[in-house]
Amino acid sequence: MEAHLTEWLNLGIRWLHMITGIAWIGASFYFVWLENNLNRSNPREGLSGDLWAIHGGGIYHLEKYKLAPPKMPENLHWFKWEAYFTWMSGVALLMVVYYLNPSLYLIKPGVELAPAAAIAIGAGSLLAGWIVYDLLCDSPLGKKPALLGLVLFVLVIGAAWGFSQIFSGRGAYIHVGALIGTIMVGNVFRIIMPAQRALVKAIENNTTPDPLLPAKGLLRSRHNNYFTLPVLFIMISNHFPSTYGSPYNWQILAGIAIVAVLIRHYFNTRHDSHKFAWTLPAGALGMICLAFVTAPNYKASTAPLANVAPTPQAEAIGAPKDAPQLNKVEEVPASKPAAAEAAGAPKLDKVVSVIHERCTVCHSAKPSSPMFSAAPAGVMFDTAQEMQANAARIQAQAVASQIMPLGNMTQMTQEERDLIGAWIAQGARID
Repeated sequence: MEAHLTEWLNLGIRWLHMITGIAWIGASFYFVWLENNLNRSNPREGLSGDLWAIHGGGIYHLEKYKLAPPKMPENLHWFKWEAYFTWMSGVALLMVVYYLNPSLYLIKPGVELAPAAAIAIGAGSLLAGWIVYDLLCDSPLGKKPALLGLVLFVLVIGAAWGFSQIFSGRGAYIHVGALIGTIMVGNVFRIIMPAQRALVKAIENNTTPDPLLPAKGLLRSRHNNYFTLPVLFIMISNHFPSTYGSPYNWQILAGIAIVAVLIRHYFNTRHDSHKFAWTLPAGALGMICLAFVTAPNYKASTAPLANVAPTPQAEAIGAPKDAPQLNKVEEVPASKPAAAEAAGAPKLDKVVSVIHERCTVCHSAKPSSPMFSAAPAGVMFDTAQEMQANAARIQAQAVASQIMPLGNMTQMTQEERDLIGAWIAQGARID
């Protein structure tokens, strides 16, 4: 029952996070588009531009004032709760998924780190990240936006590298996303909203607004705009183990972030010219290169196999004691194909035995792991036919990226991974 309740808690919070995230990022995209598409030719007095639009069967006329209307409206909508609820639901999701089970989802297999210490590092990094970012923006570096952006990028990728040394691939990625999200909501709460309140108050009191606050708000708003696409990728990254499960996971995240920022820059500037149109094909080429870099090493699966015998299942499900090093499978030299052939196809009963012992504690119609009330993603390995149907998933997550079993809680050995990989490489036959 506890696993079932946790699953539905995860679902509810994740859904809320997605809904509020769409509202926040959608509003950001819309106002950037609106600003870039205002008609600024001969605006009427007091306006900096206007725009006519049609949507949902209605025609809208939008106007932007240079400062404010002669009289402030009674109802002025403030775009803030979208940001606040996105961050709060994200932190709640971080706690439910990663901090309730740090040994499984958060700590990297083979890393000797107490769960409490891992949680403290993860949570503390969010606060530290905001403080460092805020100090940099208020420093003389803040007057050089391009250089500041480069410094921030290097620091975020440095954080990704640091997280990847102690956290699982998923844990590292999600903490980079949480770090960026904390910076974004900090900008809204600490800089953008106070600047807007000061502007409205000055207009109501008929005083001159402080120009420094709007300038700071504009800089932070621009940062939030460029952060959006990398954050969106991180939100969906847990579905793609070839990224976070790769030994180059933090470099892959850096590459995707560069692609995302370049593409965002084109859409931010295309109203002036299309001189940054080259970023679109460059981004596509970058994604193709990343797909090539993360391609699984199938040669390793044809290596000669040791006589793997099933070992007793781990007595308890928990953090691994002696987890194998990831991605250390040696390739078979091209000059020795006969040796691989001599090994022959692995016996099906051994493959089935290993998968039953190491994988079906979770991926079963009736999981024995207390962490799950149903098979994750509906993937089950109770029969040889189900194993064959999911061979590609097994290859990607247990052989190539080695992110499964979670936290290597059943202590799958490298020899067992090689055995499964060879069976898949030779057609995953069950006859």
